Amino acid sequence: MNIEPTMPHHFQKTLFLVCNAHLDPVWLWTWEEGLGAALATFRTAVRFCETREGFVFNHNEALLYQWIEEHDPSLLKKIQALVRAGKWHIMGGWYLQPDANLPSGESFVRQILTGRRYFSSRFGVEPRVAVNLDSFGHSRGLVQILKKSGYDGYLFCRPDGKWLNLPADDFLWEGYDGSTLTAHRAGDHYNSFAGKMESRIRRYLDSGKTRKQKLLLWGIGDHGGGPSAADLKAVDKIASENTGWKIIHSTPESYFETLDKQSAPRFSKSLNPWAVGCYTSMARVKQLHRRLENDFLRGEKITLHASLAGLMDYPRRDLQEALHDLLFCQFHDCLPGTSIAEVESYILQRLNHGLERINRLQVHAFFRLLQGQPEARPGEFPVLIYNPHPFPVDDIFTAEFQPEEPNTDSSRWLMPVPHPDFQEAIISQVEKESCNIQADQRKRICFRTTLPPGRMTRLGWVLEPVKIQDKPSLQQPAGMIWTFGNKTCAISINRKTGRIQSYRCDGFEFVMSEAGRARIMKDNADPWGMHVKSFSRQTGEFALMTPEQSARASGVSACRLPPVRIIENGPVRTTIESLFFYRDSTLCQRVRFPFTGREIEIELIVNWNEKDRMLKWCWPTPFKPGICRGEDAYGTQHFQENREWTAQRWMAVSPPEENRLLTIINDRIYGFDCVDGELRLSLLRSPAYSGHPVDGKECIVRQDRYETRMDTGTHVFRFWIQGGPFHDRLNRIAGEAAVKNQPPIIVSCNPAGGKDPLPALFSIEDPGIQITAMKKGEDSNWVVCRLFNPTLGRINTRLHLPVLQTGTTVEIDSMEIKTLAYDPLTETWFETDLMENCMTASCRKPT
Repeated sequence: MNIEPTMPHHFQKTLFLVCNAHLDPVWLWTWEEGLGAALATFRTAVRFCETREGFVFNHNEALLYQWIEEHDPSLLKKIQALVRAGKWHIMGGWYLQPDANLPSGESFVRQILTGRRYFSSRFGVEPRVAVNLDSFGHSRGLVQILKKSGYDGYLFCRPDGKWLNLPADDFLWEGYDGSTLTAHRAGDHYNSFAGKMESRIRRYLDSGKTRKQKLLLWGIGDHGGGPSAADLKAVDKIASENTGWKIIHSTPESYFETLDKQSAPRFSKSLNPWAVGCYTSMARVKQLHRRLENDFLRGEKITLHASLAGLMDYPRRDLQEALHDLLFCQFHDCLPGTSIAEVESYILQRLNHGLERINRLQVHAFFRLLQGQPEARPGEFPVLIYNPHPFPVDDIFTAEFQPEEPNTDSSRWLMPVPHPDFQEAIISQVEKESCNIQADQRKRICFRTTLPPGRMTRLGWVLEPVKIQDKPSLQQPAGMIWTFGNKTCAISINRKTGRIQSYRCDGFEFVMSEAGRARIMKDNADPWGMHVKSFSRQTGEFALMTPEQSARASGVSACRLPPVRIIENGPVRTTIESLFFYRDSTLCQRVRFPFTGREIEIELIVNWNEKDRMLKWCWPTPFKPGICRGEDAYGTQHFQENREWTAQRWMAVSPPEENRLLTIINDRIYGFDCVDGELRLSLLRSPAYSGHPVDGKECIVRQDRYETRMDTGTHVFRFWIQGGPFHDRLNRIAGEAAVKNQPPIIVSCNPAGGKDPLPALFSIEDPGIQITAMKKGEDSNWVVCRLFNPTLGRINTRLHLPVLQTGTTVEIDSMEIKTLAYDPLTETWFETDLMENCMTASCRKPT
């Protein structure tokens, strides 16, 4: 058989056999076993490639090749020789096959960039067809990312035709920015059973009699395996018969070259849904993943700032190691939460390892950037804040500092107040500190201020002694309905239910009925949610505790404690705490209402002990029907009601006339649905680890023993809710979500002293533009800046790099990703693709 496929003649049909070995590095096994399977599979594939004429083996995932390089270098050399001979094809080109819904757009860029750089350096190849065969759905944002990374096609399997109706299996997939990419759904899935290849091919050929070319994936998996001798003989047998089909061992690229792209139908949505339970399962992994994802990008920015200022070397290797931790944990059986408990433990270990590396880099850069900041004046406690965003940030922050010694004078209390130099820039109040020492010692301040873009800000507090009777105290209002208001909005809490009865902005009501309901939905032990499209059947609801229950849950010595009470109050914000219960679970809800502004913060502390149930926190709006939208990977997606969906840092709902918009920002969840204008955020499930449904088995878990369930125990969730005019909210929400997910770095410390603070890293004149990444080039000293326009119109603005005394004009369309680079040697700006290849002939090649 011919390795190189040819275009079929008008009388000839061609079947492109793409042999691969779907090899999960972890799933029902740990990574050590996955490593062993990779070594065995690649050795088997090499043997067949070397001994069978015409056979081509395809494999992707740079991670697995890195394992081979580390643990069997001689095997890698054999594979390199086979690649040069055209008998082994590097497929896909990514670091691994990640979940294709939950990672951010920039994470997808790094999956591709890391993988393609590895394959280019080791094999001299750049695949043109991206491959995610086992991912449980695919973000529409991938289209633009793939196009700007050098791809022509996309090969996937899920969701199949039972879950997603496509116009054809070969189609043009349209991205948020209007760009298109040829895509193919391999409906017969990615693997085969040993010894069953003959029947599989015959069935597949019979199903495609009207087609001139077809692609069939095959190879033993999920635990490696690849080709077998018996199946290769079966292929030879069918190929020698007069079936009317030319059967060849081939590659995805060869199949895509035969497609008629001009007549292919278009599809302009994400490729979803399938396995909607994965949007919520294994919540601790998802929470740490979101944190590392954002801390990594923030770490790149602050270390770049310090290196450009000449204060430290740019830590490429350390950043790369943390990035590898992140990318590994995005694997499609890790981040979605479908692996065994041992894998969950390992993923949490990897995520924490990445966070520790990034934390050390950020702290090192932070203290370097204190250069030029004045030292503390007598009695002053400085607080230094680094803003990692290119726009001013006006927000509420908290910080703690430690007096020199505890106050032992029982007649007075030390009150933190802004230093006289900062009283006009700061509004502050004191709140309970993180520790539980019943003495006048540690101080926690809550304050509102505006931070300039991309630089360090220095503030300061002093301690003023006040009489103990003048110490701030909490007063509980009378009445059953508590209402709090400022110049632009008001909120009402019903003490009988503990829920939010009203939230009005500029006189417009954004609550229908009561907001903050914690609904319990029917669920099962399947972490994928293989057989459902939504979690819509309510079986219960958290209810307000009695005073006796509240006292027991809070661990206080009194027999009774009001379940709804004010726990913080001052000129910055008021915090109202409510305690709820459902069967064996408890929920503490804290509503923080600001003295100025529209944004209310919700903190939920959930002690979850349910099984086969899902917890949703709900906000009913008066918008019926509601138009729901949310953040996707480099895009904004519109969602149908009554289905479970996934969004990233924010979701929103508006009325059909789109004159108002309620937005909800989060920093750790993905799943949600919208029913009759009610946003219902999916917080927790309790499935079994790798609880895969099996045909003929009524129960997912064994019925003769105790099985630990995912996500039991204590979890904390935070949301920021704001209503307002439609276009104003839509233009601001991406920037606000960026601040909540990449918060400024705050440290109370005493700088060495100086009079000339360092210039800012960057700023952008139109805050509607997002700078999603700011880093040094992978193989150069270029300053690489990734921009994204999440608004509805084209924007012309200017980007400034004060630290290098340079800047450039930017024009960027709606939903467009644009990558700019600055070469300090030639002092020139130019555009690159996502792989950092220069798009203008005049720019200097990196060295």
